[in-house]
Amino acid sequence: MKGSRSRQPDITPDLLLRAYSIGLFPMADSADDPELYWVQPELRGIIPLDAFHIPRSLSKAMAKAPFSLRTNTAFKRVMEECAAPAPDRPSTWINATIRSLYSELHRMGHAHSVEAWEGDMLVGGLYGVSLGSAFFGESMFSRRSNASKISLVHLVHHLKDRQFTLLDTQFTTQHLSQFGTIEVPKKDYKRLLARAMASPDLEF
Repeated sequence: MKGSRSRQPDITPDLLLRAYSIGLFPMADSADDPELYWVQPELRGIIPLDAFHIPRSLSKAMAKAPFSLRTNTAFKRVMEECAAPAPDRPSTWINATIRSLYSELHRMGHAHSVEAWEGDMLVGGLYGVSLGSAFFGESMFSRRSNASKISLVHLVHHLKDRQFTLLDTQFTTQHLSQFGTIEVPKKDYKRLLARAMASPDLEF
C-alpha cells in the first residue's frame, strides 16, 4: 500500500471527503497513535452489489430475525465498539482523531452506521462514508454471533434500494470474501470510483 503521513490539524472533514473522492482513506498505526496516514491500496476490495452472496447458514440465521436492524441511531457508539479491543481483535487502528473526524462527517450527513440491536442492547454493527453513489465501509463489530454479518446484509439491501453503485471494503478479508468480495486493480477501481463520484450525493 502507498501512504503519506499527516498529523490531525492538517486533516479536516472536507479534506477527508476529497481524499475519498480520489481513492485515499486514512488510518493510524494504533488506537493510541494520534498520527494518521493516507492509504491507497494497489488492490482494492469491493463487494459488487449485483453479485452479493449470502451464505446459506447465514440465511437460516436471518430467518429467525435475531436482531432489530437500524441505521444512524447510535453512530458514536458503533465507532466506539469498533475501536474497542475484542478477543479476535486485541487492538484497532481507530484512534481519537478518527473518531472526531468521522463524527463530524456524520453530522454533515456523510458518515453512517448500521446497527444490530438485541432489545435495548447494541450487539453489532458497522460504519462508513457515503459520497456520490459510493459507500466506503470502514469497520464493523459483533458482540453476538452473526451480528456484523447481518448488519452487512442490511447495508447491501439499503444501498441497492437507494441505487448506490459502489461498495468499497478497502481490503479483502476471509470474513468478507464469503459475501463475494473481490480485489480490483487500482486503475479499475479508479474507473468505478469516477463513475460513483459523477453522481450527486445519494440519500443514505
